[in-house]
Amino acid sequence: MYKNIIVMLTHNDITVKNAYDIFMSSYDLNVHNWGFKNTGINKEDMFKLVKVMKEKGKKIFLEVLAYDESSCLEIVKTAAECGINEVMGTLYFPSVHKFLNNNKIPYKPFVGKVNAIPSVLEGSYDEIIADAKKLLEKGVTGFDLLAFRHKEDREKLARQFCREINAQICITGSISSFKQIDVLLDITPWGFTIGSALFERKFTPIGGFKENLQSILDYIKVGKT
Repeated sequence: MYKNIIVMLTHNDITVKNAYDIFMSSYDLNVHNWGFKNTGINKEDMFKLVKVMKEKGKKIFLEVLAYDESSCLEIVKTAAECGINEVMGTLYFPSVHKFLNNNKIPYKPFVGKVNAIPSVLEGSYDEIIADAKKLLEKGVTGFDLLAFRHKEDREKLARQFCREINAQICITGSISSFKQIDVLLDITPWGFTIGSALFERKFTPIGGFKENLQSILDYIKVGKT
């Protein structure tokens, strides 16, 4: 599973201003998947960042934090234009799904009731799982699950969702400890994102972004896989 870590150049759900420089200082680590969000970055800088990521052979994810159809559609059109490999987030809209399908861009929408920035997940476990099952019927093949931003038992939600939903599930948001990494290694979803915790030095207090990312990679190699 560790091959599907997605390193997010974001802090508190906003793409950091020095995303380009952070990427250039850390791209040589053994991580293939990199991403950022539509928040905190303009179109010009998005194109610049995607270009260098592609030059370094990375797979690029855009997580969209927008909650109305017109905004979501506008953002994913920009994503396609600049060469994003996969779109995550957004509330599900048929128009967004159709556009991404037509452009052969995989789509992992949010599931459940998601709002705000930083994003939060609401709804009961049964409601979230029922929502996912409805989206599977619409042809969705993967989900962006904000399990650790749910107000209740977050680990229980992650386990139950991954057990009941047959799809590519990416656990996102507020992953900030080795204990949570252990849970993910046990559940084995398709993947997970890590972002803010790297900037906040949650894994190696004396190191920076790169050292914190390396500590996760080192841990997973010897973890409970």
